[in-house]
Amino acid sequence: VQCQAILTLRNLASDDQYQIQIVEKGGLESLLPLLQSEYDPLVISASACLRNLSIHPDNEKHILDSGILPCLVHLITESGNEEVQCHVISALRNLVANNDADKSMFAESGLFDHMKAVLLSPDASDAVVGEMVAALNVFVLDESLWPYIIDDGFLELLIPLTRSPLVELQYNACVTISSLAGKASEASDRLIQVWDRPDGGLQSYLALFLAVDEGMDPVLRSVALWTVLLLLESDSPDLIQLVTSHPSIIKNIDKIAAIGSLPEGELRNSAYTSDSLAGLRSSRTFDGDGFGGDSENPDDDADIYNRMINIAQDVVSLVHTLEI
Repeated sequence: VQCQAILTLRNLASDDQYQIQIVEKGGLESLLPLLQSEYDPLVISASACLRNLSIHPDNEKHILDSGILPCLVHLITESGNEEVQCHVISALRNLVANNDADKSMFAESGLFDHMKAVLLSPDASDAVVGEMVAALNVFVLDESLWPYIIDDGFLELLIPLTRSPLVELQYNACVTISSLAGKASEASDRLIQVWDRPDGGLQSYLALFLAVDEGMDPVLRSVALWTVLLLLESDSPDLIQLVTSHPSIIKNIDKIAAIGSLPEGELRNSAYTSDSLAGLRSSRTFDGDGFGGDSENPDDDADIYNRMINIAQDVVSLVHTLEI
């Protein structure tokens, strides 16, 4: 009976008109003991319900005030169920994304310790790792959370994931690294530490994605170009020197910039939607919500390609300025 009841509540919580009503009627108080149950079907349904409730921004304060946060963080590592882990991580991501209030309580709850433990586990499923990195992609944009991410060694975990065969995971890892590169002025020491390790480090990732060949997706290459641009905009002479003195990074960017715009009518296939680049030219962070989204007026492949060329030309211009 409990399972059927919570499944019904979960389904209702998928409709935004009921999300606030469920919370206002005391639904959170009913969810907490279910999340602590030893019966997996109950925990799965309760965590899915909470994931749906967390989507509505007006519910964020109520959820955090309910005392559920420690339970959610605990489930990241203590639940052996993949569905529960994915629902919980997604709920936490929604709660962080929903407003601009201070989010330090998430870090203080041990969130990043639990996330790191899962990412380091050889038993973690692709689905869970994917949810983790998608969440990091949101957390890193929060001013109160990004220092924890960079100080707790997540860069070392993200760099190998840039070579993942899973397209969305690869993209989110690259964009999260790019967002951290945007903090290079404050965190240059950490970026320098990962320049050549692990797995060849940041320089290996950038060199691979900037190699001039037809096989690299233009959106992934654009993220790498944007990352280089942010590193060069830092006020760290040592970091700038590492980038500009690399044997291939700037040389290949010169070649990309010199290619010129894609002729009208010529298309380059991309595994990503064109709105992945939305806002790129006007923001100092890459749009991490672009993957998989649909645009009412989507840019075509030529526009994606031309934006990539524009970023490359920005990098070249900046390098010339630094040399003066």
